[in-house]
Amino acid sequence: MPRDPVTAAHAGSADWSGRLAGLPVLQHVASQAASLPAALQRMARAVLAHPFRAATLSIEDFARETEVSVATANRLARALGFAGYPQFRAELARGFESVLAPVESLRSNLQQPAGTVQTMAASLQEARDNLDRTLQGLQDQPCEQAIELLLQAEQVMTLGWGSSAFLAGLLQHELEPYCSGVSCLAQAGGPSHAARQLFRRGPRDLLITLAFPRYVSDTIELTRLARERGVRILALTDKPASPLVELADCTLYAHIQRQVAATSNATALALIEALVAAVARRSDAAVQRHQELTQSVMPWLHLDAPPEGRDRPRGATWPAPPND
Repeated sequence: MPRDPVTAAHAGSADWSGRLAGLPVLQHVASQAASLPAALQRMARAVLAHPFRAATLSIEDFARETEVSVATANRLARALGFAGYPQFRAELARGFESVLAPVESLRSNLQQPAGTVQTMAASLQEARDNLDRTLQGLQDQPCEQAIELLLQAEQVMTLGWGSSAFLAGLLQHELEPYCSGVSCLAQAGGPSHAARQLFRRGPRDLLITLAFPRYVSDTIELTRLARERGVRILALTDKPASPLVELADCTLYAHIQRQVAATSNATALALIEALVAAVARRSDAAVQRHQELTQSVMPWLHLDAPPEGRDRPRGATWPAPPND
């Protein structure tokens, strides 16, 4: 049986009153809902319970979901002071611009005719442009500070969620030869596991936190927790307006524009590799530690047999096998 939309609205009301409470249009709906006629209250509560759907569905589809007429949807918008439902929906959508931007970018991109090779070439060109802009944005002071933070830390932790969780794992992997203690907090235990690990850390430790659009709120909250514990923060993100910047001791930026997704992970990974290269150059005994690491993983590496005669002295022959 379909769930009653008013019941669903009450069940989902924590959604708007929590993370989305800052949207003025939702605050306006909430303040006016009690004074509306019953039919309009029904739809207002559905908007509060499902603001994203209200912002993205057509008036016909959302009216159908909330079991009201299109005329009722328009009356709600006018009762809230809008010319009609399209204007009300546009105001709702403004609160989700950063979330919807990749969707609209993909929609626009797919409307342009292009073949497979042309599409792939355009994507590679986009990655190259991102790398060029990231390179142009490098500055001496934050780069030097980032390396100092890494080399001075007793324990280095990497953190990211969404696609950045994979980047955080790669960053841990790349740093292991050069840092005495490095771990990735993006594990199967989820954010609560990361919080448990951060609880044991303090001013002698470093958190490298990664967040790119669309920013994951758990990354921001865990970074804030680390800062409250006195942990030093190195942020890898996309722009000064990123929510990580105000929490970080040092920030490095990657340009991540991409037409068919929210983020260019290629650029973020390139920045990670650049950071690790600088750490390797400044790290004491980097070659020795890397050699020891290579030796430890040697049993699991595939080694090609040398070509016939490659490593024999000239004129030498291998001993004959013993007779049985």
